[in-house]
Amino acid sequence: MVFLVNLQWNQALTMFLCRTILNRKAASFRKIISKNTAMGSQEVIKIEDDFYLIRFQNDDNEVFRAERAINQGLIQFHFGIKGKAKFIFNQGNYALELKEEKSLLLYNPQKELPLNLELAPNSWIISVIISIKKFHGLFSSEAEYIPFLSKENQDRKYYDEGNISPSMAIVLSQLFHFNLHPSIKNLYYKGKGYELLSLYFNRTEDPDAEQCPFLIDEDNVLKIRKAKDIIIANMAEPPGLQELADQVGLNLKKLKMGFKQIYGDSVYSFLFDYKMEFARKLLEDGSHNVNEVGLKIGYSTASHFISAFKKKFATTPKKYLMSINQTA
Repeated sequence: MVFLVNLQWNQALTMFLCRTILNRKAASFRKIISKNTAMGSQEVIKIEDDFYLIRFQNDDNEVFRAERAINQGLIQFHFGIKGKAKFIFNQGNYALELKEEKSLLLYNPQKELPLNLELAPNSWIISVIISIKKFHGLFSSEAEYIPFLSKENQDRKYYDEGNISPSMAIVLSQLFHFNLHPSIKNLYYKGKGYELLSLYFNRTEDPDAEQCPFLIDEDNVLKIRKAKDIIIANMAEPPGLQELADQVGLNLKKLKMGFKQIYGDSVYSFLFDYKMEFARKLLEDGSHNVNEVGLKIGYSTASHFISAFKKKFATTPKKYLMSINQTA
């Protein structure tokens, strides 16, 4: 009888110890998963066959690394939304840096270009991966305009670095911040994916646009860019068009025509988009209230700023912040 009691006691003790060890291991495992999630994340969003988006987000203070196989014949677009990232090639022998508000286009029809990413702390990027076949189908009528689709370049590797335009920045932001029912998310992503590619290859935002002979003169292009810098630096109280033209040394007609050709919009429409995007970032940062943000970009009253923000984003600043908090 004593033997049976001791045996049962030993079995119970053994089971208790086993459960304790397993629970500790499980808790440790949960901590590891939580830590990895906190360090960074990647979300692959399939738009269609051979066309998908990847959202990389690192809100931690350590570098986040990600690797993905990318098949031969796929074009890669990478957009730096926040912070910076580095793409590693040839087993670490070569690297390309992607900075905030910059884009990279990578294509090599002769070999695979696996994605080996190092995402810096507090950095976000979005990547678009699409097959050359599908891409050519989208832009077949513009094949000669897009360099790597032209006949002489279609079998060559291609690399391009560019700036993210204000219109592209809005779409990229919308891919991170939205509040939609799950049933329509795929449709939303699909629309934004196509919109992003369209804006990337928008002729009117090409600094070397051939539609306007005036822009062949590099000096004129520099003056237009200087005009853009002036209105951004003085966004709260921008100069009038004639004053701006005088400051950069162009006549009024050339200023308006050249600005439209390079940036795809009139001077003040461009500035409006820039101010709204600047305001959106300030609101997200949380260091300024609605009144302060409005004053910072040149609106004397909160009501005027709210009206302008709603015109741009179809929602008020308050509702926009609420939608971000709900998806955070």
